[in-house]
Amino acid sequence: MEILIVTGMSGAGKSQAANALEDMGYYCVDNIPPAIIPAFLELSAVKGETLNKIAIVTDIRGGELFSDITKVLTELKEREVDYKILFLDASNEVLVKRYKENRRKHPLSQDGKLSLLQSVEKEREILKSVRSVSDYIIDTTYTSISQLKNNLSNIFFGSIRGTIKINCKSFGFKYGTDSEADLVFDVRCLPNPFYVEKLKQKTGLEQEIKDYVMDSSDSKMFLERLTAFLDIAVPLYAKEGKSQLVIAFGCTGGKHRSVTFAELVGRYLKQKDYDCIITHRDINK
Repeated sequence: MEILIVTGMSGAGKSQAANALEDMGYYCVDNIPPAIIPAFLELSAVKGETLNKIAIVTDIRGGELFSDITKVLTELKEREVDYKILFLDASNEVLVKRYKENRRKHPLSQDGKLSLLQSVEKEREILKSVRSVSDYIIDTTYTSISQLKNNLSNIFFGSIRGTIKINCKSFGFKYGTDSEADLVFDVRCLPNPFYVEKLKQKTGLEQEIKDYVMDSSDSKMFLERLTAFLDIAVPLYAKEGKSQLVIAFGCTGGKHRSVTFAELVGRYLKQKDYDCIITHRDINK
C-alpha cells in the first residue's frame, strides 16, 4: 500500500493536489485529525488491493487535534508503516493574497484577533517541524493548477502520462454522434467490410475485419498520421491539466472501421504507457 500524507500551508493548494492525486488513482481523504490516521490505515489494510494507494490530507484545520501530528508520525515509524509526506507551501504574500481574493477565513484567525498575515506566520511556525521531515515539498507561489498536477505526476509517475485517463471509443454515425468525445475522427472514408458478404456480420474485433480495413494504403497512412498527431496532442492535453480524454472513431454502423481504429489506437497508447481503455458503443446494435 502506498501511503501519502498531504499537509502544508492553508491556501497553498492541498485541495487541488488531492484532486490531482485522485485522478492518478489515489484514494483521497481530506481533513483527518492526525490521531485518527493509524486507525484509518488499519481499516484500509483490510481492503487489500481495493485501496492500494492512499492520500491523507491533514492540516491546521484540525485545530488542537493537529498538535498530535509529530507524535502520530513517530508512532507510524515505530510500527514500520511505510509512508511519505508531501508538503505544499507558498510565500506569505501569495497566501495572504489568495485568502483575500477568496474572502475566506484563515483557520487561525481566532475570530479576528489575529490579522491574516499574523495567522499565516503563526501557521508557518506550527508547521515548521513537519516541513523539515517532509519527503516532498512543492512551492506553489508561482505555480498554476495544471503545473501543480504536472509536478505531482513527475514525482509519483516520472512523467505526465499518469495524469490522464484515455477512452478510445467507437460509434456509428447512424445512431448519432458521441457527445462525450473530445476528439472525433470520421473513418467512413476508408474501405467498408459491410459490402463484402462474408465479412458483413463480423466486427472490428475479428482479425479478418482488421486485415480488410488495414490492407488499404489509405488506412495505413490515416493511422500513421493519426498516431503522429496524438503523440503531440495527448501530452499537451495532460500538460494543461485535463484528467480525462475521450477519442472517438465513427463509421456508419459502428461495427467495422471505427472498431478497428479504436482498437489499434487504444493499443498504441497503451504501449506508450498511457492509462487507456477501449470501448465500443454500437458494436452490438
